[in-house]
Amino acid sequence: MGLEARLPPALPDDSPLRHDKDSSPLQEDAACELPVLTVTPIAYSGCCLGLSAPLIAYLRSLIPPSPSLTLSVGSGFGLLEAYLLASTTNIIGLEVEPSSNQYLPSKNHRVVHGSRFLDPVATDATAWLFVYPRRVGLVQEYLTEYGKGNVETLIWAGPRADWEDYKGCFGGWIVREQSADEVGGRTWEMVAVATKQPS
Repeated sequence: MGLEARLPPALPDDSPLRHDKDSSPLQEDAACELPVLTVTPIAYSGCCLGLSAPLIAYLRSLIPPSPSLTLSVGSGFGLLEAYLLASTTNIIGLEVEPSSNQYLPSKNHRVVHGSRFLDPVATDATAWLFVYPRRVGLVQEYLTEYGKGNVETLIWAGPRADWEDYKGCFGGWIVREQSADEVGGRTWEMVAVATKQPS
């Protein structure tokens, strides 16, 4: 991992030190209304994963309730995370600058300078969520840097065709693979749940 990955993250959206005069109120307030989910998975703008009510219920069953923290790395518009936040989930969505967040309140959203930067809030999270991650190295870098911390559960969701590339990141973890269409997703997607082996 290069030095740039160990630099501090960009300031949280709600930091009093952040004065982005061009930031939109939509991003600050996350005022977008959530679309109504059905039983049929739909790919909404800003979220690659096909979302449905059953899939959200399944993902909620995998992540710990508040006060435990879940970190979603690469949250995009924050739509998936906003659905999870609507339950009793304590979640932070993490995205690269400039963030495209439209759904998460600023207290549940953080930014980093680029896709090669890590956020140390991962140390506090007991669950990590990687949905359609951009690169295998990102998952591996988080595991190397923060995997010995509080994290107990990792959830990877994306195209079944990509899973073979990511599978090797989870060596030493107990991994359960689930076809997404069995839990409300699209047939070509899958959800892998990795749990830390007892020490």
